[in-house]
Amino acid sequence: MKLGKITQFRSVFAAGVLLAGTMAVTAGSAVAQDPGMGSPGGQQPMPGDNRMGGQTTGSGGPNMTNYATAAFIRNVFENDQAQVQMSQLAQQKATSDDVKQFSEQMVNVHTKLDQQLEPMAKQLGVDKPKNPAKKYKKELEKLQGLSGENFESEYLQAMADAQQESIKQFDKQAKDDTNPSAQEAAKADGPVLEQNYQVLQKVAQAHNVNVAVAQTK
Repeated sequence: MKLGKITQFRSVFAAGVLLAGTMAVTAGSAVAQDPGMGSPGGQQPMPGDNRMGGQTTGSGGPNMTNYATAAFIRNVFENDQAQVQMSQLAQQKATSDDVKQFSEQMVNVHTKLDQQLEPMAKQLGVDKPKNPAKKYKKELEKLQGLSGENFESEYLQAMADAQQESIKQFDKQAKDDTNPSAQEAAKADGPVLEQNYQVLQKVAQAHNVNVAVAQTK
């Protein structure tokens, strides 16, 4: 890769490195609001106050808000799992410095995002999946068989697809969720995901990979 591309990426990537910190700061404010919600083992709690987990309908069963929120969290976990596993592959197989740096940041960001959502997931009885959804498994298998520029191009495109889906999920949740804590989490982390996607676009451009602008509105 040309030196100019590395220099260009580092200036953009410096902003991306701050994104995980943004998520941690948001989570820290939630702990300050509710000291009892600290997550064991040093895990970051999610943005919001986490006070909704025991909501039930008048009949004593879980309400529709909880079902919708649980589905959202499960989808986020599966998407994060895919992005983490694809990025771990990139750390092993990518040859360009900017792709390696980007993949490392994606592992960190999506791991932290999962950690923030885990307290709410526990309240709603959502188990964190060990594997991504089936559609991502096929992409992972494809990436396993590639190397060099072919791998990097496929990785960046696959990450673009996964991130666009993630942004749409968070945007919808921020608008439609009637669960205050889940809505707050979506509003807080949605912009973080969009900034990550802007970093991805810069890396993809440096490698002549066309990725679409995320449509969230």
